[in-house]
Amino acid sequence: MPDMTSLAPMLYADHDLTIYHAQAIKQRWLEAFNHSEGELRLDLSQVAEIDTAGLQLLWLLRREARAAGRALNIVAVSPAVADLLAFCRLTGDFAAPVVAEPAVEAA
Repeated sequence: MPDMTSLAPMLYADHDLTIYHAQAIKQRWLEAFNHSEGELRLDLSQVAEIDTAGLQLLWLLRREARAAGRALNIVAVSPAVADLLAFCRLTGDFAAPVVAEPAVEAA
């Protein structure tokens, strides 16, 4: 059986990255970070809304990863996340993740 702490976890945002969900997401992400090693992957493709609290969470995770000598790779972002990163001129600070197309709801 492989050592689960050595696998690069994929973190997801299952809520919008707003002040309303920031504390719960922060706890979950930091717990995953502290119980893993190596690369940390982040999928933000399902985020419909992000505010400055969400941006602070991204910076926190990035800072923690750098302090530990680990890589933080955002593998996918939603248009909302891409727009905020571009608006704040931070796209280059978080690599060049793939922008996910918004889900099309059936009529």
